[in-house]
Amino acid sequence: MEMTSATPLVLFGACDRHNLGDLLLAEVAARRAAPRPCLFAGLRAADLRAVGGRAVAPIGELIAQWPRRFGAAPLEVLHVGGEVLDTDAWEAAVMLLPAAEAASRIAALDRRPRARAAWAAEFLGCARRAPYVLAGDAGIATAFRAVGGVGLAQRPPAFRREIAAALRAARAVTVRDRATQAALAAEGVAAGLEPDPVAQAADLLAELVAGAPRAAGDYLAVQCAADFADDATLAALAGVLDASGLPVRFFAAGLAPWHDDLALYRRLAARLRVPAAVVGSAAVRDTCALIAGARGCLASSLHALLVAGAFAVPALGLAARPGGAAKLWAYAATWGGFEVAAVAELAGRRLPLFRA
Repeated sequence: MEMTSATPLVLFGACDRHNLGDLLLAEVAARRAAPRPCLFAGLRAADLRAVGGRAVAPIGELIAQWPRRFGAAPLEVLHVGGEVLDTDAWEAAVMLLPAAEAASRIAALDRRPRARAAWAAEFLGCARRAPYVLAGDAGIATAFRAVGGVGLAQRPPAFRREIAAALRAARAVTVRDRATQAALAAEGVAAGLEPDPVAQAADLLAELVAGAPRAAGDYLAVQCAADFADDATLAALAGVLDASGLPVRFFAAGLAPWHDDLALYRRLAARLRVPAAVVGSAAVRDTCALIAGARGCLASSLHALLVAGAFAVPALGLAARPGGAAKLWAYAATWGGFEVAAVAELAGRRLPLFRA
């Protein structure tokens, strides 16, 4: 994307909710754009500065106000990354709700697809099937940096056509894994391949955690999403963690709905023989410092694994069940850096890098 320094660059992504990766992606993009000023945009207004994020404006509102604020200056929008190409409006909307409201909305609409779509469009203020994907037009120049979409091939044809049209209109498109690249190629879209921006931001991460409190002693930093909650999966994961002989510190990589669940960590901690604690802070700096100081990191969050890699901390990607964690598998198959395994497949397996 051709850039000028006179007007801000709009950084657009899922930085309007609490998720380690999405908040880091916005920071990395702002660092790359410096000294050019940036505006941060999502689907809804949000202020995540208390946890290390940004004050975020709704993209529709920002576009509508652009002529008044910046006159005829070109509006350039950079999609900062993340798994946005296969995230539909219902998923995006629910993840922007408070947890209790999300549970109520899911219970009411989960099996009513038309009502679900209508509510999401009204809540988000847009009718796009993939709301985190903005189509450029005569007044907007768009670019996509290392975006993901490993589930795109399974989306309905109309959804895939919307994505393809938006990417064809963009000035530049790169994706972060070969699975997404192949899915786009099947739709007639040629996309470049680029590692996730967080994987290339070791200097930013080191600066971020400089001076942050570090936990004393050897420990494992462990994170898993809410879909690990069944008793069999928790029992298997507890066995793996006990076999390491190391204390465990559980951390949340995302507190938005459908991400992490602190109650799950407390249930898992109660099963362990090794010492275990649930880290209360959800701040980006504290989470990165926790990972940086660990003997090893086990996580279902791609960006937790990438942060571990930036600090040379051995990492293992976790899948709740065989065949799961497609995003992790796709990234690891493209770039390496960590292995991925389903929890059930780890029973009895030695993890020498993580042993006391």
